Amino acid sequence: MSVAKRFTGTTDMTHNQGRDIAVIGGGIGGLTAALAFGRRDANVTVYEQAPALTEVGAGLQITPNGARALNALGIDRALAATGVTAQAVVPMDAVTSREITRFDLSGQTPPYRFYHRAALIDILARGCEAAGVTVKLGTRVDRLNPDGSFMVEGRLVRPVLTVGADGLRSAVRGLINRPTEPFFTGQVAWRAMIKTKQADQVARIWMAPGRHLVTYPLSGGRLNIVAVQERGQWADEGWHHDDDPGNLRMVFADCGWEVKSILGEVEKANLWGLFRHPVAEKWHAGSVAILGDAAHPTLPFLAQGANLAIEDAYVLARCCDENASLDKGLRSYQDKRRARVVKAIAAANKNARNYHLGGLQRRLAHAGLKAMGKAAPAAFLNRLGWLYDHDVAG
Repeated sequence: MSVAKRFTGTTDMTHNQGRDIAVIGGGIGGLTAALAFGRRDANVTVYEQAPALTEVGAGLQITPNGARALNALGIDRALAATGVTAQAVVPMDAVTSREITRFDLSGQTPPYRFYHRAALIDILARGCEAAGVTVKLGTRVDRLNPDGSFMVEGRLVRPVLTVGADGLRSAVRGLINRPTEPFFTGQVAWRAMIKTKQADQVARIWMAPGRHLVTYPLSGGRLNIVAVQERGQWADEGWHHDDDPGNLRMVFADCGWEVKSILGEVEKANLWGLFRHPVAEKWHAGSVAILGDAAHPTLPFLAQGANLAIEDAYVLARCCDENASLDKGLRSYQDKRRARVVKAIAAANKNARNYHLGGLQRRLAHAGLKAMGKAAPAAFLNRLGWLYDHDVAG
């Protein structure tokens, strides 16, 4: 599996050339930013405190909007070779195991695909290597200063730009924004993965009163599972908290045989609480910028967390490249991104409610989905055209 070394985006100016860019965080957003700056001839160093670029067992969905940015960075062949191409989104009645309708995704260009996070991290890391990016693992950043300088192993580092891709608990965000407190949404989520001999290339949304389950296949004969329940008892943020799979099975014990069969195969589950964080008021100050979860943590109800981070990364590098003044480039970056992110987060929050309906509302919603699937099958994608058709590389 090769990583393409070409950069398919175009620019008439190369203001990033020779700039020293530091990226704090080696996740999907950070590595995409490093690759995007590296493709535009910057000198890029990624600082990751973990000893290896790894992700726990979890899948993600790269929708066409995210894929366009990644393809423009020259890794399209590796992405095509690794991902599972989605054929449809299939809303399901979790209680009866009945398919409500089916929304076709097979005509999406670029394709809508499913990935294991570790596989996507590996593709990005190899792309960074090909672009001359330096990745420093097991490296802790200390004494981060408002001017973007910081200490690493007793040495002061002064980049032209420091990019905070350091996630939910971002230290970089705190440099340029007032402290804010997230609030518990009254929902918790589990992630799990099971082996499967055969799985349709679809994302199934299993809806039940007060909870739902999303399943989709990954390469290597695996099925990714994300389950959400409404409840008052909160759990910590971060998906690395182990939980007894029996607790997950208990939540869906009254559902149909297919849901119970899937969950019966789960041997390991991770639980986390879902919290809403306000979108950062400022995404840059001086020589510092933030992206992805550091700027706008997103609930997992629209499959856009990784995609929005990827878009951020591409736009940040492009804006800095196309503006001679770094300050002007950073202002352009926030101007282009913030309103779109706010809209996407609002749409995700709305889905959280729609998936968990009960009683008459549930019956009416399912009937509406079924009618839409029969009479206007394109309506689902048309409604999301603002999201999936967006092209940050265009």
